[in-house]
Amino acid sequence: MPHGQACKALVAGTAMAGSLAFLAPGTAPGSSVARTSSSGNSANTKATKVGGSAPVVLAAAMGASAVGAARRQRAKTSKPRTATRVVDEFEDVCEQTGVTLSRYCIELANRGKIDEDLNSIFNSIREAAKVIAKLVNTAPLQQAELLGLQGEINVQGEDQKKLDVITNDVFKNALRYTGKLGTLASEEEDEPVDGSVGGSEAIPLLSDEFADTGKYICVFDPLDGSSNVDAGIPVGTIFGVFEEPSPAECELPADLSKGLSEEQQRCLAGTLQPGKSLVAAGYVLYSASTELVLTFGQGVVGFTLDTSIGEFVMTRPSIQIPPRGKIYSANTGNIGEWDQPMREYIQTIRAGKGETDTPYSLRYIGSMVGDIHRTLLYGGIFAYPADNKNQDGKLRLLYEGAPMSFIMEQAGGKAITGHSRVLDIPPVGVHQRVPVILGSAEDVEECKKFFDESNDPALKERCEKRLQGLAA
Repeated sequence: MPHGQACKALVAGTAMAGSLAFLAPGTAPGSSVARTSSSGNSANTKATKVGGSAPVVLAAAMGASAVGAARRQRAKTSKPRTATRVVDEFEDVCEQTGVTLSRYCIELANRGKIDEDLNSIFNSIREAAKVIAKLVNTAPLQQAELLGLQGEINVQGEDQKKLDVITNDVFKNALRYTGKLGTLASEEEDEPVDGSVGGSEAIPLLSDEFADTGKYICVFDPLDGSSNVDAGIPVGTIFGVFEEPSPAECELPADLSKGLSEEQQRCLAGTLQPGKSLVAAGYVLYSASTELVLTFGQGVVGFTLDTSIGEFVMTRPSIQIPPRGKIYSANTGNIGEWDQPMREYIQTIRAGKGETDTPYSLRYIGSMVGDIHRTLLYGGIFAYPADNKNQDGKLRLLYEGAPMSFIMEQAGGKAITGHSRVLDIPPVGVHQRVPVILGSAEDVEECKKFFDESNDPALKERCEKRLQGLAA
């Protein structure tokens, strides 16, 4: 009997929401708790002595009874399964609060939804997120070590915060030691780096020797919104995972070879894939609670860090963005510099003259992860559009725009640059920027109509160049 079946039965029998496996840390020594283990297709429930509390023993017995009852009931009422599922509502997986991220990934691996390499990568992402959450939470208490500027400028031309550098190392090292990655690309790295444990920082990638170290590419922004850390405002980590292409698919346009060594070009090729090629993506929000939201391309699931047990526990089994919202999230201080279609759309909805005839409210944190997390849960639209100064926007396609767009689409929303879909754009550089407009499907569709009705030839030309893999 799979873990998920046993967990659902235990929940039905004990009303303990699948949390028996996590009772031990808060139980007095000497009591008994139920521990569920599996072997093949069978599950065994047994009591482990950790204290002297009779109610927990009773709960375990009730759970065992419920397992048997559930098995008999399924034998009578089970129906043939179909292959039409498109979200992460896998049959018999325990989707109750109390399921940890590690167990969730094991379930998916057992069902062939992900492979063991991807499972290992997410184990490392989970551990890195815990460390970063601790660093963010303790930063005000260790200001000299963690807050303020590092004194260096990253490839974006931005001042690097100390936490930018520290969290980049945390995430990079956690992923490299999986042994399952071929390439890593980060906002804080000038070029992609070797994902293997051995070797140097010189990036000798995609060679015959290195090809055996991993089949995946991970792109990430280790601390999005880091400028807000000093003020205690929510920040986050964004990540995406691609499958590494074969060497034959690693050709780069000739004009990208300037200033790069042959090895760096090979490495760069491994990361340049459109967002529609992502196999997984997610983000971690460090706020009042630490939430990890992820997708493997079959729906979106959310987990919250339970610090009492040190585990991410499922709290949002199936995230679906509402088809419409009443909130827009954008830095309207730049509205006078935006492209005309975007400017007209925002002016229309905030005046209550849009398709819903309802005035939209502005909510803007200035941290992409925080703003999109709210948009994902409540609906509405998030935009970081192009303007006269930044005609390609400011968000990076590979490790900000594409992963967030993938998550949004998997939750039932949409993501565009204006005329085109974000996930269709082939990157021409690791740190390429694009305009991003994403959110509830109907809101994004309404916004796109303003772009489709625009007669600005320069705007359409920029969109077409992005889709063709050319610099806009």
